[in-house]
Amino acid sequence: MIYRYTKHQVARGAFPDAQKDGTIRLFKNVATLRATYQVCLLTFLASEAGRKLVIDVPQHFKPHPTLSRLMKEFPKTIRIEKVLRS
Repeated sequence: MIYRYTKHQVARGAFPDAQKDGTIRLFKNVATLRATYQVCLLTFLASEAGRKLVIDVPQHFKPHPTLSRLMKEFPKTIRIEKVLRS
């Protein structure tokens, strides 16, 4: 594959907050989370590697419809964990 960039384009990537065994973790302290580029890319990487993407969120979290659609598309890859934060 040949990557071609214009003067202002750069290659993009995303890093998880943590990785352990078969899980990729992303920590988000938000009330609503969309299917951002970071979430979509980490979901794709997790599914290709046979891992799970675990997104840690606060108790009052509600997913945005775009994230709900992504979770339906990759039900075995994405998991939302609601955690208590002090």
